[in-house]
Amino acid sequence: MFTFFVTKRFLFSKKDSKAFSFFSVIAIAGIAIGVATLIISISVLQGFEKLLTEKLINLDSHIQVVGFSNNQLPSVERNTEYMKRVLGRNMERIEPYISSLAIINKKGINEGITLKGVNPEYFKGLKDLRILEGKKNLSAGKNEMIIGKTLASKLFIKVGDKVNIFALRNNEVPSAENPPSIEKFEVAGIFESGLAKYDNNFAYINISSAATLFNFGENISGYEIKLNNISAIDSLTYVLQENLRYPHYVTTVFQIYRQIFTWIELQKKPIPIVLALIIIVAIFNIVSTLLMVVMEKTSAIGVFKSLGVSKRKINMIFLQHGVFIGFIGVAAGNLFAFALIWLQLNYSIITLPAEIYFTSQVPLIFDPKIFMGISILSFILAVIVAILPSWIASRISAISTLRFN
Repeated sequence: MFTFFVTKRFLFSKKDSKAFSFFSVIAIAGIAIGVATLIISISVLQGFEKLLTEKLINLDSHIQVVGFSNNQLPSVERNTEYMKRVLGRNMERIEPYISSLAIINKKGINEGITLKGVNPEYFKGLKDLRILEGKKNLSAGKNEMIIGKTLASKLFIKVGDKVNIFALRNNEVPSAENPPSIEKFEVAGIFESGLAKYDNNFAYINISSAATLFNFGENISGYEIKLNNISAIDSLTYVLQENLRYPHYVTTVFQIYRQIFTWIELQKKPIPIVLALIIIVAIFNIVSTLLMVVMEKTSAIGVFKSLGVSKRKINMIFLQHGVFIGFIGVAAGNLFAFALIWLQLNYSIITLPAEIYFTSQVPLIFDPKIFMGISILSFILAVIVAILPSWIASRISAISTLRFN
């Protein structure tokens, strides 16, 4: 109780000098900013990883079976049944599709797009693709189209408008014998995915309309496979590749977007360096502040020693002082980080160029484990570095301090 009482008097006494208060605030602010910076940095990186992984998987599937060199794939029914047997309970769904480049035209405005032919119920399985306007599914047997929000804005397209689509037949250069396909489609819906790749360039039509437009006949471009158990993705990919004949090529979402996931991993590399710099700043802040306190309270230490206060209790007084600074700094850093993350998640204060970062908003993740882990580590370090000044205080000679005063 004695050490706690003295520590409280040192911290909150109205007679304390302004210099002491100023240095204490600087030390607490340094710890708070460091803790908040580290929490936000890790939250951003994990948010990017989670956002991109979930969106790319939901929009592109876990496994894709495509043709080498964009070759068409035959025998849809036979291949589908075989893949269902191989995947077993791991399979959530298999979607055949036709995809190719095309040109969309609306009132003299032309834009290159990726046109994807899918089954009418395709959009029911896409969790991260929101239909903003119009129909949520394509009608079978109709020339209907669902396009991205950004693409619709660039072409000034609204639901119900009709657009012209120019496409190559058989992926060959147009000639007299192989003229390009020209079809008129009605815009049935406008979607938003949150990823620039899809919102800027993608349009969806019926797979039957795509087969006619691109002259695929009974063939397709590939299959999208969603799994219930993503942990088995590598082994299932290997089995499918071993058993499906040429020109089938099996790949995973992690292979398709290897550059993105590699970029995320590279962003995590500087975290230990940032953590080390924050620790160094915190150490200097706490040590310098406590040394100032020791210098200021030298006479008080001499009085305590002359009254028989043990070195251990004097040590404990200044150690508690350091613990208090560390605790307040860590708590303030947590509150600051929480406030910034909450503001960004609810109001999207900071925006990003979607063409570069794949998303228009900073994807933060609120994970209590991040807050807890960084807080515990920071507090332990604050306690450790407070030991040195408290040890110095306990070794001050009572006689010399009283003689000096």
